[in-house]
Amino acid sequence: MADVVEDVVSQVKEFLTDAPVNGTRKTPATPEGMAMAYTSLVVMAVLPIFFGSLRSVRFRTVQMESGSKPETMTRKDAAFFPLIASAALFGLYLFFKIFSKEYVNLLLTGYFFILGIITLTHLASPLINTLVPAAIPNIPFHLHFKSGAGEDEQDIVNYKFSSHDIVSLICCSIFGAWYLWKKHWVANNLFGIAFAISGVEMLHLNNIVTGCILLCGLFVYDIFWVFGTNVMVTVANSFEAPIKLVFPQDLLEKGLSASNFAMLGLGDIVIPGIFVALLLRFDISLKRNTKTYFYSTLFAYLMGLLATIFVMHVFKHAQPALLYLVPACISAPVGVALIKGDLRALFAYEDYEEAPAETTSKKQAPSKEKKQK
Repeated sequence: MADVVEDVVSQVKEFLTDAPVNGTRKTPATPEGMAMAYTSLVVMAVLPIFFGSLRSVRFRTVQMESGSKPETMTRKDAAFFPLIASAALFGLYLFFKIFSKEYVNLLLTGYFFILGIITLTHLASPLINTLVPAAIPNIPFHLHFKSGAGEDEQDIVNYKFSSHDIVSLICCSIFGAWYLWKKHWVANNLFGIAFAISGVEMLHLNNIVTGCILLCGLFVYDIFWVFGTNVMVTVANSFEAPIKLVFPQDLLEKGLSASNFAMLGLGDIVIPGIFVALLLRFDISLKRNTKTYFYSTLFAYLMGLLATIFVMHVFKHAQPALLYLVPACISAPVGVALIKGDLRALFAYEDYEEAPAETTSKKQAPSKEKKQK
């Protein structure tokens, strides 16, 4: 009898230990489910970088033709970015510790809901516009707000759109309402993929040196916050917003209602992605009709991501993905440049050439000559 009681007590303890706080027990992941989840995460990480890089070339071309120069990250910005990111991460961690997680997520969900609809509309409008019935006229609109007059005149809002774009906005708003209502992982991933593609498209590094400084700084940042503390993992698990891609490991057992997720943060996609996009623009600047640097670095990113998943699976512990992605993404283009003899051209390349500024010594030289006369 005593043995039976001990067995029952041990089973109850095991259940209470393994059960999540909300009282629902996660379905154990099968090898097939894990393989499907990890493969899906890899595909969802590589595709936004690929398409975002292609869109970044077009974005740069439009900027050059319009005569405007987008804001690019300087070396000083790249050096300070890990410190700013650390402050933001720790701030979120404190918010989740001090305030109720439900209220914090309610505020963040509202912000990402609006941002997600705008981003998704930006990406989906070309497709949706082709599906709009011809009965709906395509009426152009121009929203323009200015401040000042004459030489002091500045544009506050200068946006052109059409009635078909409004249809796209309505469709994406309906999708966003579904995300707010259900918080379904499919909706989360579509918003997350839209954020990743737009980030790679619009966030530009101006040169390779700036990219290396940024990646190396975030390499240390990721290792410290994952291995040194529980801050990164706590925030990732508490944050209910589309800043991560998730895929259920129990999809085969529970279908779309699955709940045992593997995840990958958008930072592990966008940060290496803007570096890969820079290399695609460098390939195009060489005018060789090849994309050697782009494809080799994208392949290196894929290998780094697979290494992350392998180590995480073997050691059963969350891994800082940039620990594997940064060495892979930096070594690939440098290695190719050494082989092809392009090392000088690689580090000299700039997306947007800056006009050489006159030094103060040159400006002061004429005045000194006048004084001597």
